[in-house]
Amino acid sequence: MHTRLVFNFLAVFLYCLFSAQTYEIQYSSSYNGKALTDQPSTIIWVNEKENFILNSTIKEQKSSYPYEITKVEKPSNTIVSYAFLKPGSIISTSDAESVGKQDFELTNETKKILGYNCKKAFTKINSNTIEVWYTNDLKLKGGPSVLGQNLGLVLEVERNKNSLTTAASIKKIKNTGIENILKGNIQITDQLGYKDLLWKSRFTTLNVFENEIINFSDASKSDGQIKRYAKGTIILKKVKFPAITEGETIFAELKQQSNGDAYDRTGTVFFIPQDKEKSFFDGLEKGAKTLPLYENGNGKQYYGVTATGSYSPAMEMMRFFTAFGIQKFNHIQLKGKDWQTISPYRQDITELKPALSGKELWIGTFIGNYDKGGHKVSLDITIHKSDQNVNKNNVAIPLFNTLNIMEMAGQDYSTMFSQDKGLLVDFTLDKDLKNAQLRYTTTGHGGWENGDEFVPKTNSILVDGKPVFSFVPWRTDCGSYRLYNPASGNFQDGLSSSDLSRSNWCPGTVTNPDFIPLGDLKAGKHTIQVKIPQGPTEGTSFSSWNVSGVLLGVQ
Repeated sequence: MHTRLVFNFLAVFLYCLFSAQTYEIQYSSSYNGKALTDQPSTIIWVNEKENFILNSTIKEQKSSYPYEITKVEKPSNTIVSYAFLKPGSIISTSDAESVGKQDFELTNETKKILGYNCKKAFTKINSNTIEVWYTNDLKLKGGPSVLGQNLGLVLEVERNKNSLTTAASIKKIKNTGIENILKGNIQITDQLGYKDLLWKSRFTTLNVFENEIINFSDASKSDGQIKRYAKGTIILKKVKFPAITEGETIFAELKQQSNGDAYDRTGTVFFIPQDKEKSFFDGLEKGAKTLPLYENGNGKQYYGVTATGSYSPAMEMMRFFTAFGIQKFNHIQLKGKDWQTISPYRQDITELKPALSGKELWIGTFIGNYDKGGHKVSLDITIHKSDQNVNKNNVAIPLFNTLNIMEMAGQDYSTMFSQDKGLLVDFTLDKDLKNAQLRYTTTGHGGWENGDEFVPKTNSILVDGKPVFSFVPWRTDCGSYRLYNPASGNFQDGLSSSDLSRSNWCPGTVTNPDFIPLGDLKAGKHTIQVKIPQGPTEGTSFSSWNVSGVLLGVQ
């Protein structure tokens, strides 16, 4: 009797030991037959109760934030995801359905991987063909991803015949040490909330404006956070930028809605360099006429538009144009038109990094309008780690900005192109500048039949008196954005005002800058000139051109 009890106990012990046996499987990865040695290898810890998916740097607790660990609970195939956003911040979500929805086609093909008999199955996901090789020799189910968790133990995954993940080693282990990694408070969230928090943790966000009003009203006043100028058409906030490394990219993202204004308006996101004796901020505080004067012989006076030895103009980050009454006028009904509710504007501004990195700057947004309701805007600047190497410049020098940001405070329209001289700027380089480029943004205005908004005009750039570039800035895709323009006028010819082609802008869109190569520039004095054959005035109607230029290069 005693012997039988010992035997039964031993059998139960051995069964529990066998059933709890955990394997560690390490996978190697390759692409087009070339081993990927610059990334950590995938590791799984698998037994009949659960499958943990991580990588070698997470196992060694050397991974940089954010990172993820996935657990698949057996036999329910519930996926539990853990995201480590920063030290002491872990979020989690679960999904009990997606594994069960996987649809694989089983095949009769077999092969051995690390001595184990494997079968092949395949599926299609988002137009990608995925092949998995799995084994049932170990009586376990798991793998290096959530794919195939209900087939067996996946030892190889191939995507589109070019991306391969395959088991490199299998060993038994006594303890995973997962309790040393998954520790502390874990915030449980829903699946969409989890994805959103994880995504946002991968980059730095500088919140500049949140649902701020840009309008035209004597009641618009500054507060402790936001400064308002020109009767509320300009808003300004001081923002501290972190040091930005060479391998990071920067984006400006604005969201805009009408809060009463029904028209398409010129808008700009800018910052104010404060590296010289006088800045654009002085003009906002003390009046436009306190800024340096530019004259070209046409009888007009233009303040604060060109760089001097003691002054830098506002540096444009992104130029945008509001749609006709988006959101506020969505009650207007047209058959088959479901209006958009917000205009999103997003632009890569990485080339401006040298003027932003590590600095505390005034960031501003202007929308030219004469409506007391005006517009509502939100602005974020995001900084992302990246392998992009397009922007190699370490210099960003503002040269000119003719956009009349202080229009409602007396700054004149940019009509200097009525003379052949156009816009001429002197500047001095203290060092040679290699691979120089002009970041040039241009839009033509004059909204009547013969106005430059609707008439193509050549823009010519000259450096030191020599022509270097000439082109006609023109947008023919404005009709693509009709659903952003509920208050756009409709004409007898079947077109809407927002459909019409324009001089480099469309209602509801961003105007991209052009990057004009200038070659290498020697240290010393130089000139840059912009010429545009601006159309003549007709009665009270006139044309103007908003151009901004930033000199880029390597010193």
